[in-house]
Amino acid sequence: MTDIATRLAALDWDALAAELDARGVACTAPVLTPAECAELAALYDDPTRFRSRVDMARHRFGEGEYQYFARPLPPLVQALRAHAYLHLARVANAWQARLGLAERFPDLLDDFLVRCADAGQTRPTPLLLRYTAGGYNCLHRDLYGDVYFPIQLLGFLARPAVDYGGGEFLIVEQRPRAQSAAEVVTGTQGALAFFTTQVRPVQGARGVYRVQVRHGVSRVQWGLRRTLGVIFHDAR
Repeated sequence: MTDIATRLAALDWDALAAELDARGVACTAPVLTPAECAELAALYDDPTRFRSRVDMARHRFGEGEYQYFARPLPPLVQALRAHAYLHLARVANAWQARLGLAERFPDLLDDFLVRCADAGQTRPTPLLLRYTAGGYNCLHRDLYGDVYFPIQLLGFLARPAVDYGGGEFLIVEQRPRAQSAAEVVTGTQGALAFFTTQVRPVQGARGVYRVQVRHGVSRVQWGLRRTLGVIFHDAR
């Protein structure tokens, strides 16, 4: 999937990094084509492509469902995961330095997944999510073990205001000694949103401090909302 690598390389990563620094989330114009979005969404109905399915209501996560891909990942998902990681590792390591953390992330996804495996995290975490009218996702973090990557990726597979209404993507930051702040992302079909997994550095008057972050989805008013989630760390 060298075309995915080319499309990702063409993004303005300096601007995306600055937006991640400022807001904890950064959005692109469409990267995936409508045909690729439809191809990914259609995989949802093929149980052989997934290792597990989660009913959100059963676990009080919200209303909706999602499925984690099994290995081998679909080529398009694998390409997005590997080539986006290449660019995001630079941002993640800058965050580590600003937070005063010694650990650095390797340049290549495969090397990072070895680190996950050494910690007992071997199950793939990319997933497809599906919400119908009334569906939503409670604020949460996608942590599956001691090892995690501080940024993850959301791909919009459906058309907001055409295929569904509502269902905005939410980022909520819990700032020290201050009220929480929220960001709302609508997105467009084929666009990608990069966002904070758990914590990010913020420059304050007295230096850098940590902001805790959670994400979720507001209630879908009508239609069918479908998204791709790409998490770079594997799960136990």
